Amino acid sequence: MLTRISNQSSLIHRKFPRLLKFFSTSGLNFKPFVATASANSIASTATTTSTARNGSNPQLTFPCLDKLERKNKQLSLGILKQANTLDSGPEPAYNFEQTGFQLYRSGKPIFLDNGGHLPEYEIAYETWGKLNSTKSNLIILQTGLSASSHAKSHRHNTKKGWWENFIGPGLYIDTNKYFVVCTNVLGGCYGSTGPSSIDPSINEQYATRFPIITINDMVRAQRELIRDVFGVHKVHAAVGASMGGMQSLAYGWEFPDEVEKVISISGCSRSHPYSIALRHTQRQVLMSDPNWNRGFYYGKIPPHVGMKLAREIATVTYRSGPEWEYRFGRNRADESKPPALCPDFLVETYLDHAGEKFCLEYDANSWLYVSKAMDLFDLGYENRIKANTTREQAEERYMRSKNHLAQSSSLVPRKPYSEKISRASITPEDALQDLKQGMKKMSNLDVLVIGVESDILFPVWQQREIANVLRDNSQGRAQIEYHELGNDVSNYGHDTFLLSLNDIGKPVKKFLEV
Repeated sequence: MLTRISNQSSLIHRKFPRLLKFFSTSGLNFKPFVATASANSIASTATTTSTARNGSNPQLTFPCLDKLERKNKQLSLGILKQANTLDSGPEPAYNFEQTGFQLYRSGKPIFLDNGGHLPEYEIAYETWGKLNSTKSNLIILQTGLSASSHAKSHRHNTKKGWWENFIGPGLYIDTNKYFVVCTNVLGGCYGSTGPSSIDPSINEQYATRFPIITINDMVRAQRELIRDVFGVHKVHAAVGASMGGMQSLAYGWEFPDEVEKVISISGCSRSHPYSIALRHTQRQVLMSDPNWNRGFYYGKIPPHVGMKLAREIATVTYRSGPEWEYRFGRNRADESKPPALCPDFLVETYLDHAGEKFCLEYDANSWLYVSKAMDLFDLGYENRIKANTTREQAEERYMRSKNHLAQSSSLVPRKPYSEKISRASITPEDALQDLKQGMKKMSNLDVLVIGVESDILFPVWQQREIANVLRDNSQGRAQIEYHELGNDVSNYGHDTFLLSLNDIGKPVKKFLEV
């Protein structure tokens, strides 16, 4: 052992002579520390831990970590345990859906904004109401990040949907009048093709071989479904909230002559740094889970800890401080017990339950890809020109490869990206002008924009931006309406569209029927 330490010390002297010279000239005494794993050191560690229990204060207990360890063991044995429900207040009705949807299968490749392609793909969808004889009453309903196509119950799936009381006969989206189609987005995990799907070229799950996708890619796939399955060439409305609000705008941008009206609720026309930063943090936490394994965890223990924590961060962004003041205050879960580092305050236990409930219901890779698509969303002129060019080049590469004239070039850089800190390359004023130019395609579209003052993820100034840009571009040629819910109306934050149905539903119903 002494010989090994001596050898490693000599190695340090050879490798870092300048560093050692600095220590000596600074009057500092450098003594290399070499960690060794031996029976004595392990015994010493155990003794130290044991001694800590008898120190000045007792060691804290960590039931939350014990629970995670038990869960790891259960997952390794193939045992899944249902999480507790959230019953302290109103919550969105998001559920893991594996049944009740229909599948649209496209044998044609879809070419993507960032240069990738899928040789074939499937889109899960559900419908309500009846398509009329002129095929003029179809509403495409677009979802948020974690939602499935199950917006409302029906005979093939009687579970309540995430907009159960918003859609139906006589409701805000009236199925006596409209034929409603809701899809699970491309890249999702509730029936549509995503990272957990099989790559037909190798007969294995895509995992992180799945190509980067965008919101515009998602709506192009939806449009193929609408045309191929229902023979509809112009939808009555594209309606969505949150990421769905991005999709509804993207649908109008991609196909301005194929949609009568667009309704965007709590969305944006381009993602801004604050929301990008929040989603980046979630992805970093998720990818730091060792079980993520760079995306190749299928058939193994999933990255449930990273997913749980990512969902907790997301939940903070979905709700608002004012609501939680009334709902939780500073109350602790059990005032009779001493403070703990595990969930202790009511708001902590709420977040813990929210993460626990979700961590095995949604595929981690889908979360990464779909949230990244949100970050990439930008209807500005320069971004859309670049995306269209890249997509066309991808199709050309594919056709050359198909004809054996050329091989598809790799979309993954040979060298890792270097992380650089720099300032924005464009001023906010110039960015706004770029957005106006990009959204001119939508100048003749009727659009309703709804914002919520308590929303911290998509602040109301982003919805005002959409409405102002559309008004400036349309010059009165189209009906552009903006409706804002103040804090006096709803303090549910970003989740308002799921919880304050009447306040959201009234302007939606009116706009659809005018």
